[in-house]
This record gives sequence, structure tokens and C-alpha cells, in this order.
Amino acid sequence: MYKNYFKRLFDFTAALVGLLLLSPLFILVTLGLFIANQGKPFFFQIRPGKNEKLFRIVKFKTMNDKKDVTGDLLPDAQRLTKIGNFVRKTSLDEIPQLLNVLKGDMSLIGPRPLLPEYLPLYNEVQKRRHEVRPGITGWAQVNGRNAISWEQKFEYDVWYVNHISLWLDIKILFLTVKKVFVREGISQDGQATMEYFKGN
Repeated sequence: MYKNYFKRLFDFTAALVGLLLLSPLFILVTLGLFIANQGKPFFFQIRPGKNEKLFRIVKFKTMNDKKDVTGDLLPDAQRLTKIGNFVRKTSLDEIPQLLNVLKGDMSLIGPRPLLPEYLPLYNEVQKRRHEVRPGITGWAQVNGRNAISWEQKFEYDVWYVNHISLWLDIKILFLTVKKVFVREGISQDGQATMEYFKGN
């Protein structure tokens, strides 16, 4: 009942309230990133959602577009701005995704939406992460985030799909707040974010 009906109502209500409460912070971060990224405070990218349907995700843009002499983008660590680093460490970069939740592309809680080029690389079990709407935060995020392996992350994602409940979502929300304050698992060792998934 919760999974098929009340979860969407819970998502919409919480996202609307969240946007209203966070609107002053939203405006401040937008202005700061507008200056740091030469007029580009937002980052848009195509991601697969429920049933692998593609949608356009929106986040705060934490990296600039600086390129090397050959015209290729510099490594993530070199493009991460000072304000972008702060926004990422405090997870403020996820706030614009509340708009995706309101639209119905995402949920507050669920497997994180990854890159569409990963779709052919999943095995049959890992593909089950797309049986539900992707989330701003999820079971994998409160159990290691980017500091765990891809295999562990997918195991947590599928576990969540099999155990969705209101109480689990509430637990994940509280654990997410805790993770934000202690700033755990933001990046993988030796990486500015998380290395690319290359398949099993």
C-alpha cells in the first residue's frame, strides 16, 4: 500500500515543504555558484529513472568547465570550486532535486539515479534498482555513500527495493541528516567523487 500509493504523496508533500523552508538557502547557494561558475549555477544531466525511463536531473553545479590545452575537461578534482566543495560536502548540491521529486521523476528515498551508459552493464539482479523511482538519498547512501564499492552499493539498492516501507524511509531520512553533519563517504579514496562503473 505504502509503496504504490502513499510513498508518492509523502514525497510530494515533503518536497514542497522542504523547498519552502530551504528557499533562502537555495537563493544564496544559487548566487554563489552563479559567480563561481561564470553564470552557470545549475547542472543538468540525463539519468534513468523508474523502469529505466530517462529524465533530466537538476543539481547545483559544483565544478567549473575548465579544459586542458587539447580541449578536454580537466579532472574532477581540478574543476571542483571552493564553494562547490563546500556545497558538496554539506550535500546542498542535492536541494534542486526536490524539483525532480515534485515533478514525479524522483522520490526522496530510493536508489541514486546513475548514468544511462551504465544500463547495459548491470546484471539481472542489479537491474532491479530501477523497479522504483530513484531517490535523493537511499539505503546505499547511509551505508557508505561513495566510499563503498559499486557491488556493495547495488546490493544495498536491491535490498531497499525488496524492503520498502514508511518506517524504513523515515529511518533513512534521519540517518541521512546524521551523515550530512559528520560528512562521511562523500568521495571514494583517491577520487574527488566516485570512479566510473565499468561493469561486473
